[in-house]
Amino acid sequence: MSEGLPEVLAAIEGVEGWLSEGQARCLFERAHAVEPGGAIVEIGSYRGRSTIVLARGADEGVTVFAVDPHGGGDRGPRQIRGAPEEGEADRAAFEANLARAGVAQRVTYLRLQSTAAINQVNHTVDLVYVDGAHRYAPALADLVGWGERVRPGGVMLVHDAFSSVGVTLAILRALAFGPQFVYAGRVRSLAEYRRAPMALGARARARNAARQLAELPWFLRNVAIKLALVMKLRRLAGTLGHDGSQLWPY
Repeated sequence: MSEGLPEVLAAIEGVEGWLSEGQARCLFERAHAVEPGGAIVEIGSYRGRSTIVLARGADEGVTVFAVDPHGGGDRGPRQIRGAPEEGEADRAAFEANLARAGVAQRVTYLRLQSTAAINQVNHTVDLVYVDGAHRYAPALADLVGWGERVRPGGVMLVHDAFSSVGVTLAILRALAFGPQFVYAGRVRSLAEYRRAPMALGARARARNAARQLAELPWFLRNVAIKLALVMKLRRLAGTLGHDGSQLWPY
């Protein structure tokens, strides 16, 4: 159901989630680049904002998987723990939003933890979008486990990179100094990695690591903004660059 970005942005208007217009454009373009017969996997769907973008950007012959346990936990900023009824509400909203956007039949919904869902996807993956639990251990498991499924030349997009502490530490452990994924840049906190056709040599790995380490000042700025917001020091958050257009920097 490939179409233009303005129509897709209209389709996600009012759908809850943490995805800026620029980030939606990136997801849309990368999904559109996947050739028929390929596969897209989303880790962390919440209420379907990014799912709709991926599904409407992808061609009809592309399989789109949405992985989310919708158990009530890890629902968003400072919402690590939650009640099962919150997860049920998210699931109901997710399915209703996909139906309203006309993509319910385009998406294979796996209501599983991401580590369990790996066994349900019998494909190499052309595009994986990682926006699951932001704590270090599950984020690391997603980057390593799903990263292994990405085909050479494929793309891995990571949300809240160089913004969330857990996700950033996982990136430093799994990707920054590794031989497989080349850092291609970011749209705010949405980082893009491309799997190299062959293992990077020592010089290429050093250059790749340096590009990612150069994002650490921006990461520290985001952490400082979050601390200021938690402490209700909104003037300090503004001084650090938080414009108030969203509750949490992403």
